[in-house]
Amino acid sequence: MKETNGKNGNGFIKMRFGLILTGLGFFIFTLGAAPEFYGLDRSPVVGFVQITVFLLGLGIICIGGNLSMSALWAERERSLAADIGLRLVATGYVISVITGMADVFGVGNQPWPEIPSFGFWQSTGVIIGQIIIAIGFLLMIPPHSINQEELT
Repeated sequence: MKETNGKNGNGFIKMRFGLILTGLGFFIFTLGAAPEFYGLDRSPVVGFVQITVFLLGLGIICIGGNLSMSALWAERERSLAADIGLRLVATGYVISVITGMADVFGVGNQPWPEIPSFGFWQSTGVIIGQIIIAIGFLLMIPPHSINQEELT
């Protein structure tokens, strides 16, 4: 296998670690978002622990994706679009956490004495945050490089 990222394959190792971390994050995300996939659903509502687990998984996905995308850039300088993409990933995650935990923070539909719930507005906010994260990752993809030797 030809290693093109770095002299000693550090980019390859970084890419592999990022992808493993992203896979682990996806597992944790699905464990929180859809525990019935694993036979662990014990409640008809989405509670605080479930919300916390899938937001933790989403954060791990963001970190792993960032590591993988930065390995794609190898030793080249990142473009402005890639820097904006990195910030969009972080902003999308913050939007997801704030809207997902709105009831816990006291700004949701259920004030503090009531049991926090994951309703329509919270799920819409988390989905919007995930869309922003996806746009950020798309901006972080490096453009195709053209081999100058083939042109001559």
